[in-house]
Amino acid sequence: MKILYLTSFLFISVLGFAQDKASSPSTFSPEIPNFKLYPNPVYGDAVYITSDFNDIKIITVYDVLGEVVLTDRISTNTLNISQLVPGVYVLQVTERQKVMTRKLVVK
Repeated sequence: MKILYLTSFLFISVLGFAQDKASSPSTFSPEIPNFKLYPNPVYGDAVYITSDFNDIKIITVYDVLGEVVLTDRISTNTLNISQLVPGVYVLQVTERQKVMTRKLVVK
């Protein structure tokens, strides 16, 4: 009887948790092409953000608790982070309706 229950459970698990194939990267690309964030870790007051678009970027920086600690809109590739205390942050960049998220370490 235990074998019957175990077999039924495994069969249902395989059917219930099957995953669909992911779409190919060539058809959908939500990322900003050639996105670069440097230096990381940061020792100064500026971080540089570049991409192929080289367009206006909306920047949001979150602390480890998920609180927004910095928002900015930049048209150059330089983000002033002088108001951030040393720590680990999540940096979100939006450019041409595409979003990139990266970890940022400030020392």
